[in-house]
Amino acid sequence: MSQILLRWLVRAALCTSAFAAQAQGAGSPPAPASRPDPLDAKAIVPALTYSSSLARFRVFSDDKPLSWREANDAVARIGGWRVYAREAQQPEATPSGQAAPAAPMAGSAGKDAPASMPMPSDHHRHQSPRGPQ
Repeated sequence: MSQILLRWLVRAALCTSAFAAQAQGAGSPPAPASRPDPLDAKAIVPALTYSSSLARFRVFSDDKPLSWREANDAVARIGGWRVYAREAQQPEATPSGQAAPAAPMAGSAGKDAPASMPMPSDHHRHQSPRGPQ
């Protein structure tokens, strides 16, 4: 039973692809019988057009770029990477329709800034597999 169905599906797929190929070629002019000789200087060739991929580029200039030291200091002020990880796990909005509380801004370091977490007791501070040396 499955072989009969498979044969039918293969035939249907082949017919469909043949009809699609014929439909695509219906509106286009026939291909030229011979290509122009590339060594003939008087051969007629289509005009070459150029369009830059950067023609529609828009400069993003909302924020002033920071130096890497300033960016690192700002991240340290708000609590480091843990704040960003916690922010990524928060839902976008609460079910009541109110927005979820936003993470503290880069310039707002205060009493609600999280303290750094202590190192786990089972962490061995990057020792080699052979043990401390």
